[in-house]
Amino acid sequence: MLEKTIASIKPLESKAMEQAQARLDSLIKPPGSLGELENIAAKLSGISGSLYNDISKRCVIVFASDNGVTEEGISAAPQAVTYIQTINFTKGITGVAVLAKQFGADLIVVDVGVNADIDHPAIQNKKIRKGSWNITKQPAMTREEAMQAITTGIEAVTEAVKKGYKLIGIGEMGIGNTTTSAAILSAITNTPPNQTAGKGAGLTEENYRNKVNVIKTALELNKPNPADPIDILAKVGGFDIAAMAGAYIGAAINQVPVVIDGFISIVAALCAAKLAPLAKEYMFPSHASFEQGYKIAAAALGVTPPLHLDMRLGEGSGCPLMFAIMDGACAMMRDMGTFEQGNIDDEYLEEVRDADFHIRGL
Repeated sequence: MLEKTIASIKPLESKAMEQAQARLDSLIKPPGSLGELENIAAKLSGISGSLYNDISKRCVIVFASDNGVTEEGISAAPQAVTYIQTINFTKGITGVAVLAKQFGADLIVVDVGVNADIDHPAIQNKKIRKGSWNITKQPAMTREEAMQAITTGIEAVTEAVKKGYKLIGIGEMGIGNTTTSAAILSAITNTPPNQTAGKGAGLTEENYRNKVNVIKTALELNKPNPADPIDILAKVGGFDIAAMAGAYIGAAINQVPVVIDGFISIVAALCAAKLAPLAKEYMFPSHASFEQGYKIAAAALGVTPPLHLDMRLGEGSGCPLMFAIMDGACAMMRDMGTFEQGNIDDEYLEEVRDADFHIRGL
């Protein structure tokens, strides 16, 4: 069933991107001078098939879940913080909630595995189980549960699109999920845990060494198959990351742009791209997480984040910031005048255009 769903993903519309590039080259500026904004605008056109795009209705979907590996003392925060913060999202007082409000985005909170009973009208109850199992003792979940989490992520985005959302950001909440993310990244890229794991929310050096050893133990015990992303998610991942991977796939299925947050979010994006390579075409990185594993994940995914703010909060906090950048790209495409409109003869730019053409490898 998942294979059939993935097979429905369409590549970006090349004709629309060519038209977008022609429009960008005609604008009253040196060719390519607005850099990444131009790339964003062209990619949005490839996704929508339209030259001009309205992404004003947008949201960040936050998937919340607990991780059994917290039993191993790999986090500076107690597990109860997952539940507390999941509730706090609905109060508008968390980092991502404040930034989402500032930049005109809604927040959708989905419980896929919080270790508590939650009955809240603003939280979607898609709980698979109350937390994953401890990956140093057994797999985090069954393969069937991993599939269920992926499907949940796909459905969450599909429902958002049905409500009219044109731009999606992907976030998470789950104490211990930098450990599961690092374990997944090590399994996918065959990179040692001391290079994929960071200090998360503020571990001491002693606790960091413990975190690295915990990941080594989990990988040695569970032996995830590096060629099978679902096996990796099931054995050393978490319900949150599996649902996030599904959300990226869901965005591609529904042909909407989707923004990657930080370390955990990009690891989920990497899993999604391994499952559905075309899904990558719909992804936009936001900020370079301070977590050391982020660079490895970004290189493996083949993306370069435009924002460098030393952020490492997670939650989806980088997504609203990127929404604002994408607004700028849309405004440029829509509102800038052409050389003709500005009464400027652009023949003097022919040599510049030729140089830019070769720089871009076209």
